[in-house]
Amino acid sequence: YQRRVRDIYFQEEIRRSVVVIMISFRLSRRAFSTSSPNPLGGQFVKVSEEGKGIHKLVLSRKPVNSLGLDVLNELNATLTSLEQKKDARALIISSDIPGIFSAGLDITEMYRPKRDRVEAFWRSLQSFFLNLYLSRLVVASAIQGQSPAGGCLISCSSDIRVMANNEKYRIGLNETQLGIVAPFWFMDAMVNVIGFRQSEKLLQLGVLVPPSEAHRLGLVDHIVPESEVEAKCKAEIEEYLKVPDLARALTKKQLRQPTADRLKKNLDWDVQNFVNFVSDDKVQKGLELYLEKLKAKK
Repeated sequence: YQRRVRDIYFQEEIRRSVVVIMISFRLSRRAFSTSSPNPLGGQFVKVSEEGKGIHKLVLSRKPVNSLGLDVLNELNATLTSLEQKKDARALIISSDIPGIFSAGLDITEMYRPKRDRVEAFWRSLQSFFLNLYLSRLVVASAIQGQSPAGGCLISCSSDIRVMANNEKYRIGLNETQLGIVAPFWFMDAMVNVIGFRQSEKLLQLGVLVPPSEAHRLGLVDHIVPESEVEAKCKAEIEEYLKVPDLARALTKKQLRQPTADRLKKNLDWDVQNFVNFVSDDKVQKGLELYLEKLKAKK
């Protein structure tokens, strides 16, 4: 009799846990999405259906797919629409700019910033990370080019990372090389992928690594010829889609929730910390020198 009572108790606890997780999963998707549904894609983001519930999101902001406020707003709106699309099960993120995945955050958003604009920029970036990191979709990054800083964040936030086997390409979080500090949630995302010690070294040095080293570290899952990157993403996605969507998505959410919660609990602090940091005279001077170098290269 006692065993029977105990079994009933455990079954009820499991049922309650599943209900709580499902409610939490749905609420989190609403909390970090834009306020209203949006058509797929926009000026800088192109979306296509690839069959089997797979969609492709193509970054298309010349010259280097830098993530400015306008791009981030489009990305958030697109992710929200895909989350609400019942037949959407997976997403491939790629680029239509040869040799570039994403050069990361738009430095001009940080240089001589207007407070309202830079705050909106950072909040949009926070939302993009949370939307992508906690997405119910299977997300694959098709890295067919350079992927520093924010480009690496997109990759670390994905479920699958496939990089072109071109040793000229680089990936990593190189913020210290620009005289700035990666946000703690950038760091957390990298630590979750390659571990603390390797992340600590790469982050302090601001190192960008080639595909072979990225693969050795686990920063990318696969390196293949450039022409095969998207096909490899699809093949890996299909393995994930063999698992029931709800069970897979809830498992993903439970694993990633602690990282997301650390940011959610510190959203306002993180914004003010960023604004104060980039407003510092020394940081502004460093950004000015970096922008001058970019102009000289052009």
